[in-house]
Amino acid sequence: MARRLEEIVARFGGQLRGDGKIVITGLAPLQTATESELSFLAHPKYRRELARTRAAAVILAPEFAAACPVAAIVTPQPYLYFARVSQWLAPPPPEAGIHPSAVVESPLPASVSVGAHCWVGRDVEIGEGSILYAGVKVYPGCRIGRRVIIHAGAVIGADGFGFAQDGEAWVKIAQTGRVVIGDDVEIGANTTIDRGALDDTVIEEGVKLDNQIQIAHNVRIGRHTAIAGCVGIAGSSQIGARCTIGGGAIILGHLRLADGVHVSAGTLIAKSIATPGSYTGTVPAAAHEEWRKNFAHLRHLDALADRIRALEARLAELEKK
Repeated sequence: MARRLEEIVARFGGQLRGDGKIVITGLAPLQTATESELSFLAHPKYRRELARTRAAAVILAPEFAAACPVAAIVTPQPYLYFARVSQWLAPPPPEAGIHPSAVVESPLPASVSVGAHCWVGRDVEIGEGSILYAGVKVYPGCRIGRRVIIHAGAVIGADGFGFAQDGEAWVKIAQTGRVVIGDDVEIGANTTIDRGALDDTVIEEGVKLDNQIQIAHNVRIGRHTAIAGCVGIAGSSQIGARCTIGGGAIILGHLRLADGVHVSAGTLIAKSIATPGSYTGTVPAAAHEEWRKNFAHLRHLDALADRIRALEARLAELEKK
């Protein structure tokens, strides 16, 4: 949808520098934007690209305005501004209604969109304005709020992984809880959210989940938390509100993360976190031979610690004498 710069500023605010009559036909990165596209600068490391950009205009913070060679929209939060503009210029969402190939066993509001080859089981509730893309599966009894977006292939309400050992065999524990999803949640493609064993698995309002995430039974994720792709959260863990979890991180079961905890990509969380802040548990990559030598030392840390304790005790005895 083509819009003039002055229309964008009139809708979203900000300070316009340059010709407000410039017509914007799309959005693009600084490196590839053309004379009719709008771009943005949200991180200082891309400042070099600003000088070379061919964009029609750039959304940027005040400290970069003087260096911008083209028209600009100046705002304190350029990335947030870009997000709002992107929604306004994006193609419209799918029309409401149920695709002929979908199987829907529950009554849904007329404003819900259900894509091809979806399955919505019995006694499912889905709020107004929600969108289920192709191939989504919603198991019986689940609750989905308003304006929820569920991308292709996601599975909501599959059985949690619950088994009791009987000798060499395993006895299944019936999973009788539900998945309850709040308003304004977005769930990425092929993400799986398991139903609770007894209580519900709960995704609170405003949560954003990336692709291929595994959320086990009885997990609770607090409001406005964002989780990147390939994260695994084991059963009965509780993630606080306004947390972020980087891609590939692992959260072990029965843990609690406080509100405002930020977990770096690839981190293993093996104990509860009670204090807000950033947490990292990754080992940076190194040349293979260097890594092997360093790991060989790591294997002997316990023995080294014992030797240090013995030396400290010996030193303490000598000091007494």
